[in-house]
Amino acid sequence: MKPGKLNLITDVAGLKVGNSGDRQLKSGVTVVTADVPFTAAVHVMGGAPGTRETDLLSPDRLVQEVDALVLSGGSAFGLDACSGVSDGLRTAGRGFAVGDQRVPIVPGAILFDLLNGGDKTWVENPYRALGRRALENAAAEFGLGTEGAGIGALTRGLKGGLGSASAVLADGTTVGALVAVNALGSVVMGDGPDFWAAPWELDDEFGGLQSAGQFRPDWEPAPTKAAGEATTIAIVATDARLTQAQAQRMAVAAHDGMARALVPSHTLLDGDLVFAASTGVRPLADQIAGPFLLGHAAACCLARAIARAVWLARPEPGDVLPTWQQRFGRG
Repeated sequence: MKPGKLNLITDVAGLKVGNSGDRQLKSGVTVVTADVPFTAAVHVMGGAPGTRETDLLSPDRLVQEVDALVLSGGSAFGLDACSGVSDGLRTAGRGFAVGDQRVPIVPGAILFDLLNGGDKTWVENPYRALGRRALENAAAEFGLGTEGAGIGALTRGLKGGLGSASAVLADGTTVGALVAVNALGSVVMGDGPDFWAAPWELDDEFGGLQSAGQFRPDWEPAPTKAAGEATTIAIVATDARLTQAQAQRMAVAAHDGMARALVPSHTLLDGDLVFAASTGVRPLADQIAGPFLLGHAAACCLARAIARAVWLARPEPGDVLPTWQQRFGRG
């Protein structure tokens, strides 16, 4: 496999991504959408998730497609970003048809960034407006690092951020990942600078360090955040035509990429979650081998996207943690 043209989730035909944020708030929103509804599923492995409309993504539910997926900062307050996205979609005439009404289907997930040095003294919840603005900004190209839902994200000892990566398989199928990294765990081995995700790096996309690192199998990590203060939320996508059940299996497999790139991951204190999306442009040639390979590619893309999120994070006034670049330079 090789990276797509943009090395972004939008290399998957039909998808667009929009970011919005408030630098004083130190928080933001990221939206994935398309011109037509797309198949979506979800799998949660963290112990402290925050979600909206994820129950309807089960394969036995009535609605099989969504109009957008939302990743937001703001903890429970950030769930209101989905309302802003729904407002914008409804204005555009989008949504599930019920009689003469349209109900946009907009599942979302949030991360906790309320203690990151930003000004959280709002009078009115800002996330509805941020959600609508992110939808309005949706395009093929978008910023990474300290952008969107990753603006206020933190990891163990370093700023987190928003990351993305893509892969084109030998048969031409495209897979992509998008992630807001706000983990309790660490993205680097030992004291760094080497990324846990280094074995899956393509084209020096996060520094090309590729060293042996400082792996210690006897390391016993202690939580550096309290319950509910951490979460890594992601979306993996493909242009292959998947059922909702097949998309859910891709989301399950993609969690392997999170475990490769964040140590530890999927803890009781994280709300780790992966959405999966299928635009259905390309039929699956093999109903067994196809989903098998898509799961592997999704995990690889997610590991790479996590490292890119931290690699590209930028320093900003009021930060409570350094960026990877501040601490280690460009390697």
